[in-house]
Amino acid sequence: MTTHTPVDPTGEQILLTRGAVTARIAQVGAALRGLSVDGFDLIASYPDGTKAPGASGIVLAPWPNRVRDGRWTHEGAEQQLPISEPKFRNASHGLLRFHPYDIERSGDGEATLRARIYPQNGYPFALDTAVTYALADDGIRVVHTIRNIGADAAPVAVGTHPYLVAGDADPAEVTITGTGTTWLETDERMLPIADHPVGEAADLSSGRALGAGFMDRCYTDLVRGDDGLARTTLTAPDGRATTLWQGQGLDFTHVYITDTYPGRSHAVAVEPMSAPADAFNSGRGLRTLTPGEELSWEWGVVRSA
Repeated sequence: MTTHTPVDPTGEQILLTRGAVTARIAQVGAALRGLSVDGFDLIASYPDGTKAPGASGIVLAPWPNRVRDGRWTHEGAEQQLPISEPKFRNASHGLLRFHPYDIERSGDGEATLRARIYPQNGYPFALDTAVTYALADDGIRVVHTIRNIGADAAPVAVGTHPYLVAGDADPAEVTITGTGTTWLETDERMLPIADHPVGEAADLSSGRALGAGFMDRCYTDLVRGDDGLARTTLTAPDGRATTLWQGQGLDFTHVYITDTYPGRSHAVAVEPMSAPADAFNSGRGLRTLTPGEELSWEWGVVRSA
C-alpha cells in the first residue's frame, strides 16, 4: 500500500533566519507568508495545506491589480488576457499568482526566486522575473527585477500583496497610518475612473482603526521621507508597530481591509505597486522595457516600535 501525501498548494516552503528575525516564503507566487522579529509578527500567517487566501503575499507581475475585461491594445493589435476574476470580468494580479518559482538560496537569511514569462495569449512578450528576500536586523528587504529577454519592447509593472499585522494585537484596534495625498475612485468593477485629493473619509495621515470599516482603495502622490521612502504603519494599542516602506518607482499603495482572512476579524493588505489598476489601458505608471533592458524596485517590512 502506497502512502499519498498531498502537495501543499503553495509549493515548497523556504525558512529564512537571521538572529531574531524569521521569514517564511512560499514557492508558488513567491509569496511572503510569514515574518517575525523577536517573536513579534509583522505578516499575517495562514494554515499549511491551503492556497494563499486573498492573494496573500504574492508577487503581481507583469501587472498589479486588474485589467478591464482582460483587454488592451498594443501597437494597434488588440490583446485578450484570460479572465481570472469572473466576478468583475477582469484579468487580475498578473500571470504568476499560481506559478511555482525556481528557488536559489544564498544563505539562511536570503533567497532569490525566479520565474520566466513566455509569450502567451494577451501578453506576447518574454520576461525573466526575480524577487530577492533578504533579512535585516529589524525585518526584511525585498527587491523585484524584471528583464526583457524577448525581441520586442514589453510593457511592465509590478506589485506585491502582503497582509500586515502588529503582533498579536486585536486587529480591530490596530491603527493604520499612510501618506497618500490622492486616492483613485473606482467603479463597481474596482477599476479607476477619477482621482481625488484625500478628504476626511480617505485620509490615513492621522491614523485610522482597522475596525472603523472596510476599504479597497489605491493611494498615490505619496509623501516620502528624506531617504526617498514612503511608509505605511500599523500600530497596536500598546505602541508596538509594523511599517512597510516602498522605494522610488513604487508610487502607488493599495490598502485593502477585509473580514475574509482566515482566523482574523480584520486583515489589511498594504500593496506597494508601480502602477495602478488597468495600467495596460491607461498607461499610468507603466514602463516599457526594450529588448535586454532590466528594471528593479525595492520595498520592505520592519518592526518600527
